[in-house]
Amino acid sequence: MSTQRVLTGITTSGTPHLGNYVGAVRPAVQASLASGVQSFYFLADYHALIKTGDPARVQRSTLEIAATWLAAGLNPDKVFFYRQSDIPEIPELTWLLTCVCGKGLLNRAHAYKASVDKNTAAGTEPDDGVTAGLFMYPVLMAADIIMFNAHRVPVGRDQIQHIEMARDMAASFNHVYGEHFTLPDAQIDDNVATLPGLDGRKMSKSYDNTIPLFAPRDQLKKLVMGLLTDSRAPGEAKDTEGSALFQIYQAFATPAETEAMRQAYANGIAWGEAKQMLFERLDAEIAPMRAAYEHYMTHPEEVERILLAGAAKARAIATPFTHKLRHAVGLRSLTTGAATATPAKATKAALATFKQYREKDGLFYFKLQAADGTLMLQSTGFEAPKPCGAAIAQLQAEGSAALSSLAQALADGATTQALDEAMAALREAKG
Repeated sequence: MSTQRVLTGITTSGTPHLGNYVGAVRPAVQASLASGVQSFYFLADYHALIKTGDPARVQRSTLEIAATWLAAGLNPDKVFFYRQSDIPEIPELTWLLTCVCGKGLLNRAHAYKASVDKNTAAGTEPDDGVTAGLFMYPVLMAADIIMFNAHRVPVGRDQIQHIEMARDMAASFNHVYGEHFTLPDAQIDDNVATLPGLDGRKMSKSYDNTIPLFAPRDQLKKLVMGLLTDSRAPGEAKDTEGSALFQIYQAFATPAETEAMRQAYANGIAWGEAKQMLFERLDAEIAPMRAAYEHYMTHPEEVERILLAGAAKARAIATPFTHKLRHAVGLRSLTTGAATATPAKATKAALATFKQYREKDGLFYFKLQAADGTLMLQSTGFEAPKPCGAAIAQLQAEGSAALSSLAQALADGATTQALDEAMAALREAKG
């Protein structure tokens, strides 16, 4: 089996809390140990500039987050761990992708649409307060992903669009300039833990209800003791359902410990005692990491050295790849074979193209258009992007022979001869 590249970005705009650790840091560190996987973890400090205008906050958060991941056990010698802004090839690729990305695609980006909808509801100009950075944000994210030809990108369901747009831009570039990019897939884990915060709502900086991951021991205890509970007295049975205290405990405890706490709830454990048990369980896991975290925070030069070493390792891939991309788009020495550029592009422009996209119904579709824009094939809806892509791959490989097995997935079809000719031309163009 070939090595799979998995890429994860961490925005440097806040202080890590328990929810970040349980939902992202801990599972990612565990995943980095898997065989047959090449893991990329980057500190998305360019991204942070969209969310905050406080330079000190960006710098501080970069150190805090890097220290957190290292303290949690991420081995920088086994993975690619780098700061986004240390890879100059990424903004260069962002520009190359900008030149093949349709504006209409960016108009549909969730963050931009949300800003426009908010302005419309407020009766202001649609683009009021919208920076070009926010609008172009998906292109930068796409560059992060496809620069290293990542196969999988772990995301929540609300982030699937980022991967879809990266696939679209990669496919557009490949169509114009030849096959250079892997089309990434979203890796969705529906079992990712989300922790409640101090007030029972989802733990989030937006609600100011977080428990900092590496809060000092005394502060951690104070915050745990302040968790919202109901008024049931000691001796009264208590519900685990909806109990923030129980949910946090469960995220850190073993199955046996969880079951013991569940029974304690049924037996009427006092809230103060339950909170003390939670504090002790949290501190047992966090204390060793806290010591490592505090070491890194007081020795930022070590973190800087690790990140620069990670950047050098990442650039060993990015730099030669960017040279290849520059040559592909025509940013090349004038002494090289420029005479072939125009005919090559003319040939590519005459090819049929597959377009994969997502509609408002939440389903994934594809269509095949002839070189003149005529619709040759139109699919029905797929529940996920992967089977949609698999159907395209089958058509590319088999031509009209695939029509019978894909009949249920096709709404409109071309003649077998036209389809076979189009697929043969695509295969020939790929070499």
